[in-house]
Amino acid sequence: MSTNKPLDKWEEALEQQVKILQECQLKYNVKSCSKCDMFLKCPTRKQYIKAVYESMNKGVSGGFEF
Repeated sequence: MSTNKPLDKWEEALEQQVKILQECQLKYNVKSCSKCDMFLKCPTRKQYIKAVYESMNKGVSGGFEF
């Protein structure tokens, strides 16, 4: 069920990071970041994780735990 509501700035940033991450995975021929040698030190993955966190808390810091 789609509501077609516009994306907020955090959702837009997340969508952009998803595209960047997927392009990186294609470039390195991996289906998951965990299969990549750069897994723990990858700046692309770190930006993606940051975008996920920010889209979940909508810019409000604290109060969220994995």
